[in-house]
Amino acid sequence: MAAARFDATLDALPAIRELVRAEAVQAGLEPAAVYRLLLAVDEFATNIVLHGYQEHGLTGSIDISVHQHDDSLHVVIEDDAVPFDPTARALPDAADLHKPLEERPVGGLGILLAFESVDEHHYSTAEGRNRNELRVHRGAPK
Repeated sequence: MAAARFDATLDALPAIRELVRAEAVQAGLEPAAVYRLLLAVDEFATNIVLHGYQEHGLTGSIDISVHQHDDSLHVVIEDDAVPFDPTARALPDAADLHKPLEERPVGGLGILLAFESVDEHHYSTAEGRNRNELRVHRGAPK
């Protein structure tokens, strides 16, 4: 298991990605699965920094832990930012994606892409902390 606390700033994103990348490679994930996992982690961490902390005039941290299991890699992202459940928001659907840009609803594409990049996602809050859990199964590419 690897774990670290990062300042919730955009400058921390490369270090967050590197922690997760190193663990994913060590776990033997296929390069495409590593790429998709990093895309999802980057989307969640960026949203936490920008929308959870900065938009509300807050500062804080992001805790990342990566756990290797026999059949998967599990990434946990925790923060003390304003609570936000990404599963509670309506995501763009196929009809939205085929509309011209000026007719599409604002937001949601990044979260949709993040959800589609991992095999499982769970959101919860406990003791005032947001917790996003991402899981990528080892084995056949998604």
